[in-house]
Amino acid sequence: MNVPAVSVSEVPAGATLLDVREDDEWAAGHAPEAVHVPMSAFLERLDQVPDGPLAVVCRVGGRSAQVTAYLRNQGREAVNVTGGMLAWEAAGRPVVADGPGPAQVV
Repeated sequence: MNVPAVSVSEVPAGATLLDVREDDEWAAGHAPEAVHVPMSAFLERLDQVPDGPLAVVCRVGGRSAQVTAYLRNQGREAVNVTGGMLAWEAAGRPVVADGPGPAQVV
């Protein structure tokens, strides 16, 4: 399946940013408005995925592409964010950290 993808600057207005990285990656730095549902627990936490259009992000785009494909197969409106959080941070988009120390994408 060809997974639709957008650049950081093309994330659709009104789309929820769904971050599928693991807990330690999330704590190190994430977009302030993102919803966190780790890929490793995705099926168990599927009820935590918001309704409506989704822009799915991980570190560089591999895991988020898999989750995007799954969501689209379920009839959900979802796109993969090309380059993931590395591209997000490189584009100067906001990043906040929950863990100790400065925000960094791991």
